[in-house]
Amino acid sequence: MNLVLLQDADFLSHDRVELRDRRLQQLCNVHRAQPGDTVKVGVLNGLMGEGRIIILSKERAELQVSFSQPPPPKLPLTLLLAMPRPKMFRRIIQHCATLGVSEIILLNSYRVEKSFWQTPFLQADQIELNLMLGLEQARDTVMPRVRIEKRFKPFVEDDLPAIVAGSLGLVAHPGDYSACPRQVSKQVTLAIGPEGGWIPYELEKLSDAGLQPVQIGDRILRVETAVTALIGRLF
Repeated sequence: MNLVLLQDADFLSHDRVELRDRRLQQLCNVHRAQPGDTVKVGVLNGLMGEGRIIILSKERAELQVSFSQPPPPKLPLTLLLAMPRPKMFRRIIQHCATLGVSEIILLNSYRVEKSFWQTPFLQADQIELNLMLGLEQARDTVMPRVRIEKRFKPFVEDDLPAIVAGSLGLVAHPGDYSACPRQVSKQVTLAIGPEGGWIPYELEKLSDAGLQPVQIGDRILRVETAVTALIGRLF
């Protein structure tokens, strides 16, 4: 935890906050903080600053806080992600938050098992928790937007063209395609498929919506590796 991320419920007054949850445990057990220490703090979707620990015990921490620093800019990226395996899903959305992805759209695919959509990790509180863990790692406060689309065809035909409009549309897929571009400075819409890749029908529909197929080499990567590799290459 490189940033203590705060929400409205944490505030006792405009400059005092109280922690009683996992963040308290992090301060005590990982940072081994002491009263008087200063830590980086930030308000969810707001400014960052510093917090001085006034009270610290096993039950609670009280910090005096001030905020003056804007969070780092988000990447100009909308990520379309075929729903990954649940164990992988948590790590991926944490990585996306850490790297600064603006928006994540979870999409169905033929190779996505139906059971993946039943995972408790898709509940709103679990998504928020994992995004916050990613933000705390990166020292960011702005929560990526997350959208869930379980019907591939209606979304790709009806909604995706408007999302792609005005951006560089890319769909990552192994094959004899152009290499993924590097150091892009404009808005990007990037689609990454499931383990095994998109099926031909899906690739055709994504292409029709304005996404150009690209590849990053001969090696077949796991989804969590592909996500970080592609984002790193693009930006």
